[in-house]
Amino acid sequence: MTNEIGLYATKLTDLLEALVDAIEGLDDAQLNWRPAVPDANSSYVIASHILGNLEAWALGIACGQAVERDRAAEFRAAGHNAAPLVAQARELSRRIDEALSALAATELDVVREPSAALRGVGTPQPLTVREALMLTFEHGTKHLGHLDITRDLALASSEG
Repeated sequence: MTNEIGLYATKLTDLLEALVDAIEGLDDAQLNWRPAVPDANSSYVIASHILGNLEAWALGIACGQAVERDRAAEFRAAGHNAAPLVAQARELSRRIDEALSALAATELDVVREPSAALRGVGTPQPLTVREALMLTFEHGTKHLGHLDITRDLALASSEG
């Protein structure tokens, strides 16, 4: 694995570990609590979306693996505890590390045409594997910030 690919692998692993840290220990009410604003998402929904997006972009788009994504289901997700999300995050981290370990440096400039299903919103545009990995990390960290704020608000809400 090249230094650049290793950096992507490390940063995506770190992002998934931060996701686990944010949701572990939350109870049912805290995981599913939503801010009282229109279209706000729970910690469970945000974590599900991060996981779905990382799988779609890192594995499906960047690494060319067969991945199916139901983005709408990510935004309906709910659960009684964080265990399924934690297990999914750890398994996804392992799969991403394995896929990136097999990726040659020469593949970073290969252009991919993401499907609309994997891409999510917007019109799919061709992009390089490098761009897909960078956008994966950027999108994930943005939502990790949302997750941290929502978690803090849920914890504060359950105290009062």
